[in-house]
Formats: sequence, C-alpha cells, structure tokens
Amino acid sequence: MLLDPAIIREAAARALGEDRGPADITTLACVKPEIQARARIFAKESCVLAGLPVAEQVFREQDVALVLTPHVQDGQFLKAGDTVLEIQGSAASILTAERSALNFIQQLSGVATNTRLFVEAIAGTKAQILDTRKTVPGLRALQKYAVRCGGGTNHRFGLYDRFLIKDNHLALMGTGNTLAQAILAARALDPEAVLEVEVDRLEQIPEVISHGVDLILLDNMTTGQMRACVALIAGQVMTEASGNMTLERVHEVAETGVDFISVGALTHTVQAVDFSLEMLAP
Repeated sequence: MLLDPAIIREAAARALGEDRGPADITTLACVKPEIQARARIFAKESCVLAGLPVAEQVFREQDVALVLTPHVQDGQFLKAGDTVLEIQGSAASILTAERSALNFIQQLSGVATNTRLFVEAIAGTKAQILDTRKTVPGLRALQKYAVRCGGGTNHRFGLYDRFLIKDNHLALMGTGNTLAQAILAARALDPEAVLEVEVDRLEQIPEVISHGVDLILLDNMTTGQMRACVALIAGQVMTEASGNMTLERVHEVAETGVDFISVGALTHTVQAVDFSLEMLAP
C-alpha cells in the first residue's frame, strides 16, 4: 500500500504552490510570524482514511520546522471526531498549508471509503474490486493508492503496462484483420505483458481462449450473459466484468463467478469526506 516518496513530494509541492502562490496575503497581514500554535486535523464523518502522507508533506513543504504527530494511518476506519494529525509550530505556516493538506485527505479518503463499500458489497465471493484509468488527470497514482487503502486492487496504471484489446482497436486495424491477428501482434510486441481482450458476446469466447490470452473482459453484459460466459470459460482464463457497476448490482455480478469487477466510479465520481483543522490550546 506504499506510495512512492517522489510522487508525494511532487504532489504536495504542486498543490501548495497552486494555492499559496507568491504569498498568503491574508495570513501575512493578520498573523505575526513569531506566533506559535498547535492544531489538529480531525474527521467530521465516518470514513476510511487515505492521503495522510501527502498532507504531512504539504506541511513540511511549507515549513520544515513544524512538528507533525500522526494519530492514525491510511487504511484505518475513522469515526466522526477522530484526530488524524496534530501540527505544532508557526501559526502562519499552519494556516497557509491547511487547505492543500485538507484537500488531499478529503478527496483521497472519499476514494478509499467508496472502494471499501464496494469491497464489502462482494464479501463472500471470490471476486476482487478493480479500479480503472478514469482518474483525475495528474492524480492517478494518488487515487489508485487510495483504492488500495480501501481494500481494492489496481488495474493497469496506464497504456504501457498491460494490453487491453478493445473493439475500437479491431475496427481500426483494417479490412480482413481479425481478433486472432490482434492477439498475435500484441504477443509479438511484448510476450511478457499481461494480455487482456474485451468481448461483448458469448460467441467470441472460444476464439479468444484458443489464442492463450491472460484475461477476458466481459463488457457491458447482463448478469445472465456473464454467467453463461463464465460457465463456458470454466476457469481456463481469468475474467473481468466491466460496465455500469453500482453498489446495488455488484454483489449479483460477483456471484456469476467472475474473478474481477472493474468500477470506474471509484475514482471518477468521488464524494469528498469532510475533515477540518482546528486550533488547540497551547
């Protein structure tokens, strides 16, 4: 569940720079630089925490002299009122970094909490919840990290680390080219990469299996169609269900016997979790 320190540093610096700009003029005008303070970040609703290391880095980016004391760690379930982080030091530095730090925790905890709901919804089945590439531009690594905090599993990180042959690829290969030719072309380019092929009807399954793919993506099928495909595949190839996955439907899909269920809503439709920073008595 670890996150690359370089990604943490880059994200924190970019967010703080965006918010602070040349100077935090309100704090500069109102808060004397010598004033010291103590503050805490706390949850205002129940959630699964994600993003704490990035929030801590935001405070360090603003002022390395700040003393940070985490009370919990990412992946933990929080109740309303639970303290996440205490910060002590320059009052001006705390105020300047506050919003950027909160933004990371709020958004990433939203992803983690949503993911946990989907994971819990399929409990008792063999299926795993996958994320997708439907992420906020520039925040993919952080959002996929948050999915892991919520108990989900990462699908491919980009176009470079797994083949996923879809209908548009086949349509653009030219007349006479077939699914079999696409699979052979992919294997020739990189024999070691995971090779996944999208299908949307039962009749495609035997051809796909015969060419030794690693994964079959069952795209936008009804539950009945998925069940028939899983029965035909009979464990010869791993299966992934995709398309229109909701909390209300996901357990029914998991019961078809698929190995993975990909859910774009984990990252593209995020309800931020409410956190706040309050000043404490010295």
